[in-house]
Amino acid sequence: MPEPSPTSPIGPGAVWLLCAWLGGAAFVGSLALFLYDYTTRFGMLQSDEIVIPGLLNTAIFTIFALHHSLFARTGAKQLVVRFVPVWFERSLYTWTASLLFLGVVLAWQPVDGVIYAADRYWRWIGYAAQGIGILLTIRGSSALDVLDLAGIRPVLDARRSAMPRHVPLETTGVYGFVRHPLYFGWALFVFGTPTMTGTRAVFAVVSTVYLAIAIPFEERALIRLFGDGYRTYQQRTRWRMIPGLY
Repeated sequence: MPEPSPTSPIGPGAVWLLCAWLGGAAFVGSLALFLYDYTTRFGMLQSDEIVIPGLLNTAIFTIFALHHSLFARTGAKQLVVRFVPVWFERSLYTWTASLLFLGVVLAWQPVDGVIYAADRYWRWIGYAAQGIGILLTIRGSSALDVLDLAGIRPVLDARRSAMPRHVPLETTGVYGFVRHPLYFGWALFVFGTPTMTGTRAVFAVVSTVYLAIAIPFEERALIRLFGDGYRTYQQRTRWRMIPGLY
């Protein structure tokens, strides 16, 4: 039996579901590689240059960031679903973002220098900050539908002919602390490292600045989706990403 076209009312077959699950695995794999490289390779001193590797790394991350932001917009999604089924759009986004992020991590260039190297109990404070960052990410993700974020849920729903749905607005728990706890967790992890090499510093700064710039655009989309509910949430939970700062 042939697979459905993008406009077909027939639900997805097993091949589509397998592709969605593999996309989710690619997403997990890209994060695992980042965690490994950031804690090991990015901590090694392998270069005697700063400017050129820093510019190359910024350019590499910008390619990933452009896809991550532009293809999350409604107009880009409408273009994509002309070529793939609407229930596979999120999975395709996950696949592309994961492969691009893998490329970013693998292609990241070493940058000379050590910004700081914590000693004694300060080192353990840094590890604690990183641990809290990981916990925030886990708690923040679990409060949402992880399968939906990975692009698997839409395919599962389509297979049982369920109506498409979006993740409900979450405003409690870690989301009552800052509006984007996943981004706060990211900042804690990348800046909490006890030894900040030049390689890590460029990654931490570029990635965190990108997240800070992306938040206003994301919140515009959330206001369109949730309306006054999100506006009320903005008033109640003041800080976007970093308490007391932003």
